[in-house]
Amino acid sequence: MRPKENLRTNRRVALGTLTGAFLGACRSREDPGPSIDFTRIPQADPGGKEKNDIIEGVVKGGRPGQRIVVYARSGKWWVQPLRNNPFTQVQSGGKWTNATHLGTEYAALLVGPSFRPPLTFDALPSPGADVVAFAVARGQAKPPSPIIPFSGYEWRVRDAPSARGGTNQYAPANVWTDAEGAVHLAIKKTDNDWFCSEMSLTRSLGYGTYRFVVRDISHLEPSEVFSIFTFDYAGGEQGNREMDIEISRWGDPSNNNARYVIQPYNVASNLVHFNAPEGRLTHTFRWEPGRISFRTVRGATDSSHVAADHVFTSGVPAPGIESVRMNHYVFRSGPPVERSASEVVVERFEYLP
Repeated sequence: MRPKENLRTNRRVALGTLTGAFLGACRSREDPGPSIDFTRIPQADPGGKEKNDIIEGVVKGGRPGQRIVVYARSGKWWVQPLRNNPFTQVQSGGKWTNATHLGTEYAALLVGPSFRPPLTFDALPSPGADVVAFAVARGQAKPPSPIIPFSGYEWRVRDAPSARGGTNQYAPANVWTDAEGAVHLAIKKTDNDWFCSEMSLTRSLGYGTYRFVVRDISHLEPSEVFSIFTFDYAGGEQGNREMDIEISRWGDPSNNNARYVIQPYNVASNLVHFNAPEGRLTHTFRWEPGRISFRTVRGATDSSHVAADHVFTSGVPAPGIESVRMNHYVFRSGPPVERSASEVVVERFEYLP
């Protein structure tokens, strides 16, 4: 009788195992739990604290109130992008984006509202009450976007769409440097759509003087825009640390063709319009604690004739992990751009602490 009893017992164990596996599979199919997928992973750089790049991903199955905390590994795991700004918001649809200093590996933790990120980890925490899910990825062998040199710095070239000015496509081929070292930013029309251009510094420079020598921009049509600005994905509470010199008539030929801006632009004291004259211009802004001074002069030196200047002393952001950027794009709310191509040439960029 024992062999038969053992057989029945083994059958019951096997049936119970299969049933448990089946029920577990059903539960898994019904509620797999939150997960994180990376959609953009920066390059690997073990000593990359002087450089930064964009990291992106998607949360699936997340809940309201949950946030992402990014870590980059350089020896230890270091919280990103800043010690005092460690959280990345999850947008509707689950997408998240932020800047990060470089490392050999990158981690994204989906955390609850009570989680307080430590500055470093020797080993990442396991999922628990506060850490809902996490994902880890090795840094890529090369940067995820093209890099070009200009004026002694490395610049990242945009290759993804942007909502700036309306939904615009961007093509890396529309940014290039010539034999004299000047950088060209172009707008070009294809059979289907316009393709614009943008480049951003791979370093955050903070307070100091930023100077740009730009060739004649008087040819721009009313719905074309050339912009010099700072931007920080982590600086949402400070208008993304965005400060702008914008050359455009925003679709209306009667408008002034330029303005200085501190975001948000819909605050009256954050916006000053002026007319940028024809010919080569030097645009400068000096960023200091609680103060930013804009100036536009004719020619290639600050001692030339002043075309416009303005000082803002309220709403000025403090440095974070912002990068200085330049772009040339189409303002979609204005009248159609008539020609098939446009180009802005920036002869050089200078930074002085």
